[in-house]
Amino acid sequence: MIKITTPLTTEVIEKLTIGDEVLLNGIIYTGRDAAHKKLFELLEKGEELPVDLKGQILYYVGPTPAKPGRVIGSAGPTTSGRMDKYTPRLLDYGLKGMIGKGLRNKEVQEAIVRNKAIYFAAIGGAGALLSKTIVKSEVVAYPDLGPEAIYRLEVVDFPAIVVIDARGQNLYEVGPEKFRKE
Repeated sequence: MIKITTPLTTEVIEKLTIGDEVLLNGIIYTGRDAAHKKLFELLEKGEELPVDLKGQILYYVGPTPAKPGRVIGSAGPTTSGRMDKYTPRLLDYGLKGMIGKGLRNKEVQEAIVRNKAIYFAAIGGAGALLSKTIVKSEVVAYPDLGPEAIYRLEVVDFPAIVVIDARGQNLYEVGPEKFRKE
């Protein structure tokens, strides 16, 4: 396991390769479909974002309400492809990493390489376990969106796997090919 502290730097990202297992520590932000649309529209108008995402990671999650004594409810990844139409613009702005699950389109993969960014996968169906790595949670933008608001999360040893690295290698493409050859 490779321990990484946020915010991400190009130097750290360039050392990572597909299949690397990481433990993320520090601050990450959440964002799903509705928040992405709002952020994209602000960037297209040349306006400031409510949260500076330069060098940051966006986790595609809509957490459930916290149970008593917990800082957040279940917090498992959602399908990343729904954010694909907005992602290249956010990466060009300075976003450095994303956490989700599932495939990304060609434009996102090209934007990852162009911006020396990275795409991590978290394990779907493990939201209750992943929430235990979140030690602080606060809504920082778009509270009207409920669970799709942008949250600022502080994480300790949040587990993820590098799926698309800064060189454009894609575990979803390379992995199946490896097993077909064996």
